[in-house]
Amino acid sequence: MLNLNVFDETSRLKVVVLGTAKENGPIPKPEDAYDPKSLEHILAGTYPKEVDMVNEMEAFAAVFEKYNVEVHRPEIIPDCNQIFSRDIAFVIEDKLVKANILPDREEEFEAILHVLEYIDPNKILYPPEEVHIEGGDVMPWKDYIFIGTYTGHDYPDYITARTNWEGVEYIRKMFPHKKVKSFELRKSITHPRENALHLDCCFQPVGKDKAIIHKNGFLIEEEYQWLIDHFGRENVFEISGDEMYDMFSNVFSISPEVVVSERNFTRLNNWLRSQGLTVEEIPYAEVSKQGGLLRCSTMPLVRE
Repeated sequence: MLNLNVFDETSRLKVVVLGTAKENGPIPKPEDAYDPKSLEHILAGTYPKEVDMVNEMEAFAAVFEKYNVEVHRPEIIPDCNQIFSRDIAFVIEDKLVKANILPDREEEFEAILHVLEYIDPNKILYPPEEVHIEGGDVMPWKDYIFIGTYTGHDYPDYITARTNWEGVEYIRKMFPHKKVKSFELRKSITHPRENALHLDCCFQPVGKDKAIIHKNGFLIEEEYQWLIDHFGRENVFEISGDEMYDMFSNVFSISPEVVVSERNFTRLNNWLRSQGLTVEEIPYAEVSKQGGLLRCSTMPLVRE
């Protein structure tokens, strides 16, 4: 059996699901894009090639192998984008929560059933239909669970709004001993620099007490300020709108001492090293054209 264990974003990683770019399918039509960054590249003719994304994800897998992380991959579904495994499920403590995702992505969950067979069925939670929640919006962090959401009356109009208030309340109900702190995120269908698709697109803890953050990703300044106060201004790396667009906050921690980052994130990577962290740099710029990066591609199952 696989004993799930995830209490934060940075404890030493033991077991993870890493998505796959193999048999990714044709370039989507503009009307089928899930987010404004993908749409931008579809229209510009710069949508990433499968071979490039496969190579990038294999570089990520090689880093996991270096640190003796047990890696599971989805079964390959022809013509299906299976890169972003964080979207389909996530682990809090010893429970795996199935995300209620966009309906036409349901088969992505079925592609990891061979992994779920090793998990106690009583530890897998299936939220009711009205609960919308995706793993990119959910961050366990010590006593807290941070959740990105959008609760505007126009929520149904935004394909980029992935976690609703019912999602926040569901997590609060399932984990009553945790402090659940929600954050209203800025959403846009047409402007990728004005869209925080998930919480991890504008914020993420790193190390033991540090964080990466983009102020404009948050709709309510007081909620952004709460994070600054919680981590301490001296422990926070602020990123610009262009850096958020490039996905600077979507790195991935293998341990409190080791972070996997995109090799072109020079300013961030230098700061991480100045904080005493080891930075494993890999190419991931092609994957990022789909509006996700390193954290999005992973579903941690066991951390120490």
